[in-house]
Amino acid sequence: MDARLNYFADPTAGKVLKYFMAAGKALKDSPLPAATQELVALRVSQINGCAVCIDMHTKDAAAAGETSVRLNLVAAWREATVFTEAERAALELAEEGTRVADAAGGVSDEVWAYAAKHYDEEQLTALVILVSFMNAANRLNIISRQPAGDYEPGQFH
Repeated sequence: MDARLNYFADPTAGKVLKYFMAAGKALKDSPLPAATQELVALRVSQINGCAVCIDMHTKDAAAAGETSVRLNLVAAWREATVFTEAERAALELAEEGTRVADAAGGVSDEVWAYAAKHYDEEQLTALVILVSFMNAANRLNIISRQPAGDYEPGQFH
């Protein structure tokens, strides 16, 4: 499969993506735990069906020491026993934040309170921005049909 657009060759995309990638780097440096960031990025990408982001976040998480068991169970996190309560809260917020069109009311007060129980305000802010960032990244890649499989861990960081 060939991509519809080459973002790296387009001057407008180059200008915009420079700032977009800088935002991603700022999120990586946030106080939200790195493992939580990768799990959330992976789950959002699974929901949206973004193959290139699933490829990237699975490989980056594995390179950072994440286990294959946890990575394989992200799609079924509700039934899995391998995630902490804080990770479960982040995954639930990520799902409701990604499925805003399906959930009419957006993120419920219960889901927000559960996340706030496990993360401070700075971490919650990073989590919300990460969910939004990943949804935008997924759409950029899905619309242009970016192919998956060739990503090397750390390639864009």
